[in-house]
Amino acid sequence: MPNDEMTAFPHSTFHIPHSTFYILHSTFYILHSALAMNSDARQISSSPPKAAFGVLALIIAFVGFIAWGLSESNRTQPVSGPAPDFMLSLFDGYDGGLGKSPVALSELRGKVVLINFWASWCVPCEEEAPDLEAAWREYKDRGVVFIGVDWTDNHADALTYLQRFGITYANGPDLETKIGPKYHITGVPETFIVDQQGEIVFFQPSPVEQQALAVEFEKLLAGQ
Repeated sequence: MPNDEMTAFPHSTFHIPHSTFYILHSTFYILHSALAMNSDARQISSSPPKAAFGVLALIIAFVGFIAWGLSESNRTQPVSGPAPDFMLSLFDGYDGGLGKSPVALSELRGKVVLINFWASWCVPCEEEAPDLEAAWREYKDRGVVFIGVDWTDNHADALTYLQRFGITYANGPDLETKIGPKYHITGVPETFIVDQQGEIVFFQPSPVEQQALAVEFEKLLAGQ
């Protein structure tokens, strides 16, 4: 079972993608290993070719990893096309009337689904919280489902946040940050709307407002 205590990052309105941390950490590790092997090669004069090949292999791996990291960092959030499926285990008491946990996005086909990535330490998330809850209450009986995905947060702080803003729609933690990378999010808040056919039709990488959401929902519901 995954640990439901997630990594808590300092309070900030600036968010660094996880891929950046991975690249920096791995770069340091590879360079450190290469330098250590080079030092060993100088000390053990009887086997310089083997050590040299090892250093060369690490350098090649380093270059390849950097190329991969840059490629990943250039990938942007999907604004159209099929929404990546995911399974989300919900917080106790926060199933949003779905009556089950975990819930898969694919199980909600036929409904309009709003996916909101947020965190308790995110100041802009606080700005949109009342609008999200108000929009949810307005459309929850019209075939619209809200799913909040708590990203890189602390379990207790997340629950305190939900209680503070009176959130009642479905919410759960992105354990081991498996969902965020599927949507290539770069921070929070980020919001996606998925139509009845499972296609992404709306994306906003900033706080959303109730009125703007209502416009999107009305368009989708009118097409039923």
